[in-house]
Amino acid sequence: MDSDSSPEAADGDAGWAGLLEAAASLGAELSRRGWMFGCAESCTGGLVAAAVTSLAGSSGWFERALVTYSNAAKRELLGVPPDLLERDGAVSESVALAMARGVLERAPVQAALAITGIAGPGGGSADKPVGLVWFAWGLRTPQGPRLQAQGLHWPGDRQAVRMAAARHALRGLRERLERAG
Repeated sequence: MDSDSSPEAADGDAGWAGLLEAAASLGAELSRRGWMFGCAESCTGGLVAAAVTSLAGSSGWFERALVTYSNAAKRELLGVPPDLLERDGAVSESVALAMARGVLERAPVQAALAITGIAGPGGGSADKPVGLVWFAWGLRTPQGPRLQAQGLHWPGDRQAVRMAAARHALRGLRERLERAG
């Protein structure tokens, strides 16, 4: 997990309004570049896609979303290798990166994000507690995909974790676009 970053308060940023603001901000940056993005969501179950498609004009910068909640969906739709899922589990850096890579390989997009985590209230363990979420972001470059991952542990109930994770994923992609120049 990324120990240099601490998650924003899971209940902050006004919930849905904060998620829409993050989507609009990302959309402005993608539009400026003439780029499209796609996403693969697991624990957020389509919240990113719902926020993005709530915005008029998002078809100009949003190409697709896959809700790959099960391991089978991650394998079949994104090409996540079965050995990664077995060895590291669905909530892991390696699987988040494979999900983002799968979007870049399978969609006509220049940018991708992926989210996989344990929103709770059950399903956690000592190694992977409830609230653990792995993010991956990818940019298509002439040299091949440029991928980054980050793991964070979010406080709060299931809905708070899912909303905060979706918002963080959108903001994270915007930040990476800005750094890429």
